[in-house]
Amino acid sequence: MCDNKFVRERLYEDYAQSFTVSDLLFEVKTEHQHLEIFETPFLGRVMLLDGVVQTTEKDEFIYHEMMVHVPMFTHPNPKRVLIIGGGDGGILREVLRHEGVEHVTQVEIDQSVIDMCKEYFPKHSDGAYDNPKATIVIADGKDFMASCTDKFDVIISDSTDPIGPGEVLFTSDFYADEKKCLNEGGIMVAQNGVPFMQGDEVTNTYQRLSKLYNEASFYIMPVPTYAGGFMTLAWATDDESLRQQSVEQIQARYDSAGFATRYYNPEVHVASYALPNYIRVLMTK
Repeated sequence: MCDNKFVRERLYEDYAQSFTVSDLLFEVKTEHQHLEIFETPFLGRVMLLDGVVQTTEKDEFIYHEMMVHVPMFTHPNPKRVLIIGGGDGGILREVLRHEGVEHVTQVEIDQSVIDMCKEYFPKHSDGAYDNPKATIVIADGKDFMASCTDKFDVIISDSTDPIGPGEVLFTSDFYADEKKCLNEGGIMVAQNGVPFMQGDEVTNTYQRLSKLYNEASFYIMPVPTYAGGFMTLAWATDDESLRQQSVEQIQARYDSAGFATRYYNPEVHVASYALPNYIRVLMTK
C-alpha cells in the first residue's frame, strides 16, 4: 500500500510497518502474485510480493548468508544443492561461492520475479544465473518435489510466507517429498517466519518435520526488515551429529572456503542454534 511517499506493509492483522519511498520503479500483476519494486532512501531498493516485503538491498546479506552458509558449512562435503524459490538470486549467489559445489538446481514458480530481480537487484544474483553449475526450473515447487527423482546434499526452501503460492511449501506432503530427495546425511532448511509474530508456523513446522527426521529444530537470525525480532529457519536432518560440531570445526571449513562474509561467521553459526525460551515453548505445543 502506497500512501503519499510512504509504503506500508501489512503482513499482520494488527501490526504494520512503513518506510519512505523515493520512486516506484516497477509494478506488475503476474499470474501468481503482485510484484512491486520501490526505491527508498534508507533501505535502497525494496521488493514486495502481494504487499509483503521480500528483500531489500540494505539487509539482504544477513538473510542470504545465514540461510546458505549454516547448512553448507555444516555439511562435510555438499556437492549437489536444491533451492526452492529464491527468485531474487541471493541464495544462488551464496551457494555458488562454495567451490566444491558441482551442481545447483533452482525451482522458481515465476520467471518474471527472476527477470525483474536481475534488472533491478543485479547485486543479489551477481551473475549467478549465468553460472554453468546452475539449472533454473520454472515450476511450482510442490509439483517439482512430488516428481523429483534426483538426490541432493542440501535443500534450501526460500519460499514466501505460507499464504498464497507459498502455502503448499509448508505441508507435511511437501516435507516428505523433500526428504526422499536428500542424500544420506543431507540437510534441509527453510524460511519459517518471525516466531514472535507467527508462532503457529514454528509449531506446525516442528510437528511435521519431527515425524520425518531424526532431528528437527530451528536456528535464528535477525533481519531488520522482517519485523518482530528473530527470524527462524527450519532445520531437519537424520544426522544428529551435524549440529554438535564445534566453532573450530566450522572455522576450518570457513577458512578453507576462502571468501569473506558480512554477517555470517563460525561463532554466529554455532550460536544461531541456541533458541530463546519462547521459541522452545512453541515447539512443545
